[in-house]
This record gives sequence, C-alpha cells and structure tokens, in this order.
Amino acid sequence: MRGTAITWCKAYGLLKSQQEETLDSINEAFLSDSKYAEEEDLSSKLEMFKKKYMEFDLNDKGEIDLMGLKRMLEKLGLAKTHLELKKMMAEVVGGLSKDTISYNDFLNMMLGGRNAILKLILMFEGMGKEQEHKDVAPPCRKTFSDLP
Repeated sequence: MRGTAITWCKAYGLLKSQQEETLDSINEAFLSDSKYAEEEDLSSKLEMFKKKYMEFDLNDKGEIDLMGLKRMLEKLGLAKTHLELKKMMAEVVGGLSKDTISYNDFLNMMLGGRNAILKLILMFEGMGKEQEHKDVAPPCRKTFSDLP
C-alpha cells in the first residue's frame, strides 16, 4: 500500500514537472515574440501567470476547464453560475465554443488589449495582494499631540 502511494506521488510530480516544462516553452515563445517586446517586466509576469494557471488546471492536462474556472472565481469570492462561466470562457477563447482555456488563450487574454472580465478580475486580485503586502509594516509611532 505504501509503495503504491509513493509511486502515485512520483507520477504526479513527474506530470507536474512535464506540465511546467510545456508552459515554460510557451513562455519562451512569448518572450521572443516582438509583439510583446514593449511589455514591461514580461518575464516575471509570465512566471506569475504560469503559477496561477497551474493552480487552477485541475485535470493536469494543461487546460483550465469549467470546474477550474469555477474554483478560481470561488477562491476569489466571486462565485458564478454555469452560464456566466461559459460566457467568460467564450470571451477568453475569442468566442469559440470550447470547454477549456489553453495556456496560450490565457496568456493572450492577460497580455492582449481585450479587457476580458476574467482578466480584470485577476488583475484586481493581484493589485489587492500588492496592497496587502504594502500594509504589513508596523504603524507609525503616535505622540500625545496625535490623540483627539
């Protein structure tokens, strides 16, 4: 029984590392694409997008399906109906009737000019985290003259 669990963990780790290699190669293509040459701090953005994408790729096939999108939005406190999820997915993949978001679709959405609803949600979620990190310093010292 223990050997089976170890084998399964090794297989899962191998699957995740293969997925990460695939996403890294797509990131390399975006880094060498002249269309994104003006994008500020592209390398770190792509790394952040890769981590976010892998987190919600529930089937580990290199795509985010409806359940992955549902989980992503629920984690952000934005539960959506099935119809709303389908509409968001169609917006990301350019109106095609697909049931998954590929990593290329995801990057095109995040780096492209279109303001898809999912892009706006993820951008605001990222801004909120940046703000949380900025506010972790201890408060300024107060003096008696600061009291009401």
